[in-house]
Amino acid sequence: MALSDNIINEIAEQLLEAERTGIPIDPISKRYPGMDYEDAYKIQAKTIASKIEAGAVIVGRKIGLTSRAMQELVGLNEPDYGVVLHNKIRSEGQVISLDKMMYPRIEVEIGFYLKETLKGPGVTVIDVLAATEGVFPLLEVKDSRVKDPHNTSIFDSIADNSTTGIVVLGGKLTPVTEDIDLRLIGMTFEHNGRVIASATGSEVYGNPAEAVAWLANKLAEHGMSLNKGEFVMSGGMTKAIDVTPGSFFRATFDRLGSVSALF
Repeated sequence: MALSDNIINEIAEQLLEAERTGIPIDPISKRYPGMDYEDAYKIQAKTIASKIEAGAVIVGRKIGLTSRAMQELVGLNEPDYGVVLHNKIRSEGQVISLDKMMYPRIEVEIGFYLKETLKGPGVTVIDVLAATEGVFPLLEVKDSRVKDPHNTSIFDSIADNSTTGIVVLGGKLTPVTEDIDLRLIGMTFEHNGRVIASATGSEVYGNPAEAVAWLANKLAEHGMSLNKGEFVMSGGMTKAIDVTPGSFFRATFDRLGSVSALF
């Protein structure tokens, strides 16, 4: 089912209003059960275009569902993706307000800062590493503008910019040299001083750089690229953790430094 332009515009405006007010909307996929991937990405593109018209700037891209287990759980055979805008970036020392966030959940990721544009098809891991200025730790506070996100469709997530929320960037940029294997980089994740998870880079699509290559090739299907000067969020290394006021999270990486967030 291809949704009409009028319906796509209407849903996009509903999502924008939900973000402004902090009041989630009813699941899109239940209202339009025949919607497909193309419809979902069209809605995402419309919401991003509206934000850019209002002055927002694209600073990065997000890859989601890089875990094979999560893909199987939601019935996918590939990740999904979204866009990161400048007004969603927060600094480590800044206390992050949860006002108007509806379902905040936090993930740890490895970010790639690009010194060259990556345009598919045919982008490989080697291309990604060669185009990367450096990698860095980051935290994403995912959010959903759609009610009951645990019981909705992947189409709701994609339409909602793949549940992109707040992003906290770590302060250390590490060049990818021959002695760094991103698959083997270890990480521990703490909540209020207690270790709650640990992981290695291989949790992300087998190799975080592989996820970035996937995105470059996927975007090429729509005439888009990963641009020089942007960063790419390669995907969550652990499951998303619910965030409540008063929480302090820190992720510490082998050789890549750390990143923290206070709510």
